[in-house]
Amino acid sequence: MGHESTVAGSVLRHGLPVSDPLTLFLELATVLEEDDLVAVGDALVLDPAVLDPRDLRPWIALDALRNGCATARAHGVRRARRAAANVRQGAESPMETALRLLILRAGLPEPELNQELFDDRGRWIGRFDMVYRDARVIVEYDGDQHRRSTEQYEKDIRRIDRAIAAKWTVVRVRASGIHANPGETVRRVHEALTG
Repeated sequence: MGHESTVAGSVLRHGLPVSDPLTLFLELATVLEEDDLVAVGDALVLDPAVLDPRDLRPWIALDALRNGCATARAHGVRRARRAAANVRQGAESPMETALRLLILRAGLPEPELNQELFDDRGRWIGRFDMVYRDARVIVEYDGDQHRRSTEQYEKDIRRIDRAIAAKWTVVRVRASGIHANPGETVRRVHEALTG
C-alpha cells in the first residue's frame, strides 16, 4: 500500500517523480518519531564538505524547511514544526544527530557541527563532528566504518592525536553511548566541558 501525500509538491530525481524535500519532511512527520524526523531534516539541509556533482546539496535550505513547516496545513504539521526547530546544518549522519540531541536534552550547550580545527601555528588538525571552541572540547561519534576500515581508523588515530597534541579534550562516543549508556555519555561530555 502506498503512502498518499498530504501536501502537494514533487520533483524529478534521476528521472523519477518524488516528493520535494519539504513535502517529504511533512509526509514523514506522520510516520516517524520526532528524533528520526530531525535526522531526516539534518540530511535534507546538509551542505556536505565534499559535494557530489551528480547530487547537488543541500536539498532544501534550513530557513525554507522551517518556513515551509510554519505555513503548512498538513497532518503531522505540529511534529514537523517541533522537529524543524531542532534541525541543524552540518550533521552528517543520523547518529551524529542522535548524539547532538542527547547532549542538548541534558542541558549542555549546543556544539558547532563538523568544524575544521587548526593549531596555534595555523596547521590543520582535522575536521570534527562536534566542537566546543571556548572549552577546547571535541565530541566525536565513532561509527562502525571507523573500526572496519583500516585506512579510516588510522586517519582517525592521527587526527585525534593531533587534536590532543594541540590541547583539545576529545570525547569519543560509540552507539552504546547513545542507546545503552546515555547518562555516561552526558557525564563524560559535562566533565570535559567543566573540567
